[in-house]
Amino acid sequence: MYNFGLHVAPFESDAVEGFRLREAANFEAAARACGFLGRSGYTGEAGTRSWGRQVFPRFIAGSGFDTAPSSLSLWADIESLMAFSYNGVHADALKHARHWNVRPAWPPLVLWWVGRNHRPDWSEAVERFEHLADHGPSADGFTFKRPFGADGAEVQIDRDRIKELAARNAETQRELLAHVLTLKV
Repeated sequence: MYNFGLHVAPFESDAVEGFRLREAANFEAAARACGFLGRSGYTGEAGTRSWGRQVFPRFIAGSGFDTAPSSLSLWADIESLMAFSYNGVHADALKHARHWNVRPAWPPLVLWWVGRNHRPDWSEAVERFEHLADHGPSADGFTFKRPFGADGAEVQIDRDRIKELAARNAETQRELLAHVLTLKV
């Protein structure tokens, strides 16, 4: 999964402080989530190693920014990612995202399947993201709204499994969620 957005102001500004305050909790919630396999860090930052040199899609052009909020991660399946994304700690961030991010004219994310021993890098992610923006969903890059399976065929999302995974994640994220609910928006 790769996502990309643009903030309404520089990362260090008061306007996106709520985002900044939640970032570590979101990464920790992902690490605790069912089906999470790993994520790329960012070049030049301590912690998780970057999966190559970070690059950005063409949508950053003219924004006034050299970098932008984006993430690259591996998940076992679509349902695990959805359970994480739309529940708990990350759902709180999504709820407030309109305060920190500009309204995009591009997809919010791109999903695609990789082989067991393949770790995507930032360049591959951006290529798939731009392909999705230009050509719409396909097995090469898709969204939750029109998902594809590893075999390349369109699939139905198992909503009951998402609920089950979200409930399991809630147990491991309880104190993180309590913390983020006290943070400034």
